[in-house]
Amino acid sequence: MANAFVRLKRVLFLKEASPMYHLYRLWRDDEGQDIAEYAVMLAVILVIVVGTIRLIGSNANNVFSNVASSIQ
Repeated sequence: MANAFVRLKRVLFLKEASPMYHLYRLWRDDEGQDIAEYAVMLAVILVIVVGTIRLIGSNANNVFSNVASSIQ
């Protein structure tokens, strides 16, 4: 049974012209960023931005209010 699976895998995945081959390579390719790495980077950036805004606090609110009133 295992040999049959190996032969089927070779037929489906190892012919370079088949779409399954390209899907298999895309799935197994480990180059570049992974979606989890992007999610971690986004979380770190959000924590930094939110933390900075909370530290600035009311000063940021005053600055935004002054800018908004000068635009009007």
